[in-house]
Amino acid sequence: MKTIAITGNDLTLEELVQICRFGAKIYLTEEAKERILESRKVVEDLVAKDKVVYGVTTGFGKFSDTIITTDECRTLQRNLIISHAVGAGEPFSKEVSRGIMLLRVNNLAKGYSGAQLSTAQTLVEMLNREVTPVIPQKGSLGASGDLVPLAHMVLPMLGLGMAEYQGETLNGQEAMERAGIPVIELSAKEGLALINGTPAMTAVGALTVYDALELLKTADIAVAMSYEAQNGVVDALDARIHQVRPHKGQMESAEVIRRLIAGSKNVTRQGELRVQDAYSLRCAPQVHGASRDAVNYVKEQVEIELNSVTDNPILFKETDEGISGGNFHGQPMALSFDFLGIALSEIADISERRIERMVNSALSGLPTFLTEKGGVNSGFMIVQYTAAALVSENKVLAHPASVDSIPSSANQEDHVSMGTIAARKAREIMENVRRVLAMELMCACQAIDLRGDKGLGMGTAKAYEAVREKVERLGDDRPLYPDINCCEEILIDGSLVRRVEEAVGLL
Repeated sequence: MKTIAITGNDLTLEELVQICRFGAKIYLTEEAKERILESRKVVEDLVAKDKVVYGVTTGFGKFSDTIITTDECRTLQRNLIISHAVGAGEPFSKEVSRGIMLLRVNNLAKGYSGAQLSTAQTLVEMLNREVTPVIPQKGSLGASGDLVPLAHMVLPMLGLGMAEYQGETLNGQEAMERAGIPVIELSAKEGLALINGTPAMTAVGALTVYDALELLKTADIAVAMSYEAQNGVVDALDARIHQVRPHKGQMESAEVIRRLIAGSKNVTRQGELRVQDAYSLRCAPQVHGASRDAVNYVKEQVEIELNSVTDNPILFKETDEGISGGNFHGQPMALSFDFLGIALSEIADISERRIERMVNSALSGLPTFLTEKGGVNSGFMIVQYTAAALVSENKVLAHPASVDSIPSSANQEDHVSMGTIAARKAREIMENVRRVLAMELMCACQAIDLRGDKGLGMGTAKAYEAVREKVERLGDDRPLYPDINCCEEILIDGSLVRRVEEAVGLL
């Protein structure tokens, strides 16, 4: 695995995943180091000249009018961290916490934040040696950015808080010592440079966007399997239909489904068995396509944020100024992640309707609940219950977080984004969607077996094989949750999509 250069300007979503999820190493380029040193000199000049600059020679929030003496600067920065570390709830996953650190390093590398080079290098070493701060998920208002989670990120750098190292959760001092990383002492502006900004919401949301893009491929595979199981009418996939309403995602989804079922003898043409299908099949390209377009829009927004300066004040070496602004405000991400959650919710919503059509004999013509011995066996009856429960939960989670705001810091910070809540909700929705799609794939395989396979398509044959290698056909009732777990695992590890793509090309 290659070592990835951190420049501050060109971090990609794919690189973020390699670093956070798969442990790729990083280093600061020489140009980035030079920019960090130059921005640090701006801070030192401002302090030496007793200039009034927010968070450098003043307090924070409501205390922005309180002047801090040079002698108090170090105490101010340390107190900022320990007073703001008041998170609640379960900790973020290791990959998210690594993402938070990475995005803060990339922010510092742009050279507008004023941290010492040694402070940035400490974060680099923590990532490379896998010292991962324990960061509670709850507590951020999304402006002044992710103050609370980022304060927890900084604690181990000071020898405080908790961190994971080599599979153990240790106090921050011990974790740093075991990894051979010296703890730091913060100086003027550094505490603020480390905790003011959007890395927490962006890390959660970026990883979710990456997984969502893969999940949309799975969703099209699941639709294609349902076409096979329900003798779907393929005329609705005709490219001409989608070209006269040329939304990019819609056209892509229709084309993918066509390729997946190419050569199938199970699907039908208009008028052979019925004139048209229910919406959950017939309108799948329109629904999935709209979600494709939405997720790709969010990806564009995330990739801007990955390489943005989101702390405050922002330092400009050309004029030796520290200007206080609002780049820490998470609204661009909050709206994006609310949109992401809504777009993903619809994928599970329509998937559950396809599950219902397969398990309901009045709609499918198949044995009730996909079991040949109904009555003594319940078959897939309760699979649909769980899918419905997850879909209903997603409807609650999809309520936008960004429409809420609670003033803070004695009304100095009187509008906040709640962007981190939006990102966390989108992640939870994504996980629910993945579970529902795993259920649809299982139901479709069972339905294909019961109806009698006349010959699957190029892509659906590979999907069927991938599922059946993990999950046997259901005869008499057995616990199905292990089967669902196994089916979901091939979605999580990407093996289902890779196998299908080997047969039909990239989805």
